[in-house]
Amino acid sequence: MSVKNVEKKEHGQVELLVSVGPEEFEAAVEQAYRKNKNKINVPGFRRGKAPRKVIEAMYGPQMFYEDAVELCYPQALQDAVKSENLRTVGHPSVEMENLTKEDGLTFKATYALYPEVKLGQYKGLSAVRPPVEVTDADLADALRPYIERASTIKTVERAVKDGDQVLIDYEGFKDGVPFEGGKAEKYTLDIGSGNFIPGFEEQLVGLSAGEDKELHLTFPEHYHAEELAGAPVVFQVKLHEVREKVEPELDDEFAKDVSEFETLEAFREDLKKKVAERKAESSKKVYEGALMQRVLDHMEAEIPEVMVELQLDKIIDDYARQIAGQGIAFDQYLKMMNMELSDLRKNLRETALGQVRTEVALSAVVDAEQMEIPAEEIEAEYKKIAEMYQIPEKRVRDVVAAEEIAQDLKLRNAAKLIVETGVETAPEETPEEKAEETAEEKPAKKPRKTKKTDAAGEDAPAQPKKAAKKEESVEEARAE
Repeated sequence: MSVKNVEKKEHGQVELLVSVGPEEFEAAVEQAYRKNKNKINVPGFRRGKAPRKVIEAMYGPQMFYEDAVELCYPQALQDAVKSENLRTVGHPSVEMENLTKEDGLTFKATYALYPEVKLGQYKGLSAVRPPVEVTDADLADALRPYIERASTIKTVERAVKDGDQVLIDYEGFKDGVPFEGGKAEKYTLDIGSGNFIPGFEEQLVGLSAGEDKELHLTFPEHYHAEELAGAPVVFQVKLHEVREKVEPELDDEFAKDVSEFETLEAFREDLKKKVAERKAESSKKVYEGALMQRVLDHMEAEIPEVMVELQLDKIIDDYARQIAGQGIAFDQYLKMMNMELSDLRKNLRETALGQVRTEVALSAVVDAEQMEIPAEEIEAEYKKIAEMYQIPEKRVRDVVAAEEIAQDLKLRNAAKLIVETGVETAPEETPEEKAEETAEEKPAKKPRKTKKTDAAGEDAPAQPKKAAKKEESVEEARAE
């Protein structure tokens, strides 16, 4: 193998002209012959015993060329990329230039190159970390699921209100004809749940047990059943029963029923702690994401389209596995969502691009810091993966290369470095908050230059000066 020419193209691509000499190609042809001879019938010879020259005389001298090319060009291409020290991405487009017995094989391969990165600052960056505060509303939201589970239902003799539960019969008609899936008897529906199409539940409010009502509605434009999407329909509804949800008293007995705590106060404190932990984790992620975005803002790199497409493939494959885990075929799911695969790829493209840019940035940090991973950390990661997925460690080693493990750990360490050297800043005040603060601090009248006295006749303390604001950016002070 020899590389005849290397030419950098626009948009981060490279074109290689690679030659496989006549001797190498002849060896590949011989290998192709041995691979296929048992499949070829030649009169006068038992299957697999016909000499190559006889077969080539019958079918032509290029009989085994196609298989020979498939056997030799991948290795030749791999050797060419390695010899030129290129960092390529994805699969190449390959074009055959010349193929003869005398000259061997010459082909042209075009690859996308891993992007060249101008990293910019990545240490000592500042970002806002949202404060962690548990409000009364947060605590009420945390209590709500427990209240719902402890609530009871009772039948009431009054008209339907929002939040009630009703027992109904219904049947839907499109153009006067019943449609599939539009009928049910003694169906339990929570008013305000949003389980039915817009307008259905709302039009039941005010209805009493024993009454019938005709609902004129229109299905949403993007409804999963195409024959009903955007269609005007009529539902005939009969209301059998109105039920009211009775919530429990929030007291110690309630706490004992829904938790391991003896008092409501202890239960609320535990919920408050859990909410605080969740909000702290959320705040941490927001802060880390903001720091990473600062790194990306400082980075210059032209991302090849193939990297985005490969990441899109990965995202969608993961998504499809999650859907399959719920017992739904992915193509069925797309149909239910009235969505084509191309639509999903389009919707996820920005996500894929962001993930690729993040990986490229972290990889650049790894290179800048000359990060290495000790062998014992790689071994520990193998054990961790095996325990996580509950599979033998040897199986993990068979499917995941040590280099892949090491690179993943390097990227994690790069992200950790960005966070550890980052600086937390307080959220900026809104214009309204600033106006309120100014109004509070502004004196009613301009103070005279004469000495002030308080009501007791003693000298009043001097007006303190406003503390100077902390500079927003500390990047230069922290940068190395």
